[in-house]
Amino acid sequence: MTTNNNNDTLQKFIFDNAAVRGEFVEISATWSEILQRHSYPPAVKTVLGEMVAAAALLSANLKFNGAIIMQIHGDGPVRLLVVECDSDLRMRATAKVTEGATVADDASLTELLNPGGKARFVITLDPVDKMPGQQPYQGIVPLDGDDMATVIENYMLRSEQLDTRLWLAADDTVSRGLLLQKLPRHSGKEDQIKQSSEADELETWNRAVMLASTLKQEELLSTDIQTLMNRLFWEETIRVFDPAHPQFHCGCTREKVGNMLKMLGREEVDGALEELGQLAIDCDFCGKHYSFDKVDCTQLFVGDTPVEVLIPASDVKH
Repeated sequence: MTTNNNNDTLQKFIFDNAAVRGEFVEISATWSEILQRHSYPPAVKTVLGEMVAAAALLSANLKFNGAIIMQIHGDGPVRLLVVECDSDLRMRATAKVTEGATVADDASLTELLNPGGKARFVITLDPVDKMPGQQPYQGIVPLDGDDMATVIENYMLRSEQLDTRLWLAADDTVSRGLLLQKLPRHSGKEDQIKQSSEADELETWNRAVMLASTLKQEELLSTDIQTLMNRLFWEETIRVFDPAHPQFHCGCTREKVGNMLKMLGREEVDGALEELGQLAIDCDFCGKHYSFDKVDCTQLFVGDTPVEVLIPASDVKH
């Protein structure tokens, strides 16, 4: 299921004479697609929306045909946040809030996900065309930071050794973000930028971060990309690339849902069938409904069909 939203825009740019790149992203129609199927508390919308913007910004630099999956497994009222974005900027996202939990409108990231200090942040890089035996790359770290931008900055510095700064904001109607990244001097950017000294590049990086740090959340939410770029970097020489367009896409299929049931095991599936008569499963991302009766479930366990993980597992309901 894919929805085309050409108003949703990701704009890449690079600073001339320095190995510093940037991206702005504005996601409204895709964000609306994500929200219309769920009724999240305001604080959950904010954190999930910031995560959506961050996933688009990071996915725009994927060097393979595949997807980045960002997950936070929490120990607070929010048990799970998931955002998936592929190299074509097709996105989906969902959140799991503990039933009956009270969530304050101004709840912080720590209050939502990490009050006990046990939350984990997971990034999975999943190529489409895997080599034989190749597994997705997965990095799992403690939830290190008081807001989504800091969590991802710390992850990038620790795992990728890249200086990365993020400014993120989201509300009921839009998810927006700005990324700046200081690239290593051997990154192959020599064909895009003129040679400059390390000191000059550091000065450009520090100046860009200082300028971006003047950006307020209200300004990020209410101002279009072109205006923000002119307002922040009007004295800089930057090169702007053709924009890309994020869009909502859910890749759920009956086969994938069946594989999820196979992962549960025949004994558990048979027990659920005995109790419920048939299994009704709704995709957490797009809401699509799948039904499996006894005949369907029996066929699942015939043969050696490969099992493919569905993230996250959907709810099984009568």
